[in-house]
Amino acid sequence: MKKKYFLVLLAFIFLFKVQAQDTDASSLPKNDIKLNAFNLIALAAFDVGYERILNEESSFGVDIFIRIDDDSDFSDFQTFAITPYYRQYFSNKYAKGFFVEGFASLNSGREENFFIDVVDEVDYTDFALGISIGGKFVTPRGFVTEIFIGIGRNLLNDNFSPEIIGRGGVSIGYRF
Repeated sequence: MKKKYFLVLLAFIFLFKVQAQDTDASSLPKNDIKLNAFNLIALAAFDVGYERILNEESSFGVDIFIRIDDDSDFSDFQTFAITPYYRQYFSNKYAKGFFVEGFASLNSGREENFFIDVVDEVDYTDFALGISIGGKFVTPRGFVTEIFIGIGRNLLNDNFSPEIIGRGGVSIGYRF
């Protein structure tokens, strides 16, 4: 008699476990669209990104950075960048929490060159590789916030491009 109760109890537990695991990762949203609010406010730049989630712990994406105001204090900084990246997440949650990313950046901008008595502005284009760290937070309804910072090195060694580039910000967006 005890065996029958034990088998019935075991069957209920098994059925409950199967139902609890019914929501698999394939039914979860896999796309994030984001706007870097920090760059918009501090650098007067439009920085928008798209991220595609590959699985619960990795994704790839691309950010596009376009300077809006050429007369700002940072006008000799980057004016354009397209930055693809790959992220690896380190949490028990689905594509959120602490992450490390590797990125590549095709960037261009304007640098000031000082000659003997003349200040000349020179445009540059360069390609960088780098690494970033950060955190992503997602609400149950899909609101996304992320904070990240990174550093990269320009590789084409143009005389006028900066040797080191920065990447970072506070982004807000939506997961769908």
